[in-house]
Amino acid sequence: MTSTALIGGLQFWMTQWNWQPSIVGGTILLLALYLYAVGPVREKFHLADEISLGQAMAFLLGVNLMFLSLFSALDELGDRYLFSMHMLQHLILMMVGPPLLLLGTPGWLIEPLLRHRVVLRLGKGLTHPAVAFTLFNADAWLWHAPPLYDATLFNQNLHILEHLSFVLFGLLYWWPMFSPVKQGLPRLSIGGQVLYLFFGSMPMVLLGAGLTFAPPLYAPYLHAPRVWGLSPATDQQLGGLLMWVPVSLYMIVIMSILFIRWMQQQERETRDEEIRQEAISGVGQPTPLS
Repeated sequence: MTSTALIGGLQFWMTQWNWQPSIVGGTILLLALYLYAVGPVREKFHLADEISLGQAMAFLLGVNLMFLSLFSALDELGDRYLFSMHMLQHLILMMVGPPLLLLGTPGWLIEPLLRHRVVLRLGKGLTHPAVAFTLFNADAWLWHAPPLYDATLFNQNLHILEHLSFVLFGLLYWWPMFSPVKQGLPRLSIGGQVLYLFFGSMPMVLLGAGLTFAPPLYAPYLHAPRVWGLSPATDQQLGGLLMWVPVSLYMIVIMSILFIRWMQQQERETRDEEIRQEAISGVGQPTPLS
């Protein structure tokens, strides 16, 4: 672009696409494997009569949101000009895509794999809430350390590794919340999910808060052409706020939904217990004379 005024404009968004083979090919391969698994594999091994349309839509939405964050001009804008747009991309890869992939994966597709003792043990270890929480947040903090972060902007292979780790550790982090299977590697109880999210979101919020109040940390953005009138300091503050405020609101919404479900569950259990007690107390009572 010859003029910084055009950066981020319509022409930029229409032309600056990332045709990197690992992104395009990886997305096509992932979609092909999923469609093959829920179609021919399901029918061949009689795993299920059908797949839920909602599940399929959740998986496809998750894949496409992550693909667009990497393929669209958002990637170019984040890599070369704005730290804040790079943070938006990272949040999609960590906080949006992985839970949608889990919600879109049928349990009957995972259960046969868990029949292998080694796979089950490894899965239990990696998806244990304490382990998943630690790996996910350690990964997020590590990649946002200035020396390593700057290195990813100049080393494409390292950048690919970073993005893969966000997705993989994101799947582990969200597993206790959205596990597709009921046996072997089940979800936490609703109360456990609320506590897990409450404590699990704190490191990400702290990272965002730290970036918001810190001076500009990342060298490539200090010398990048300015976009939308954002200085390096303002750009980093905006990026930190994206990791801080939206993530907090995102977690609060999920916890609120879980809390409502937990209250409804408690109400149902109380009502069922009252009905059971009434049925027990009614046994053996003399029949009134007519």
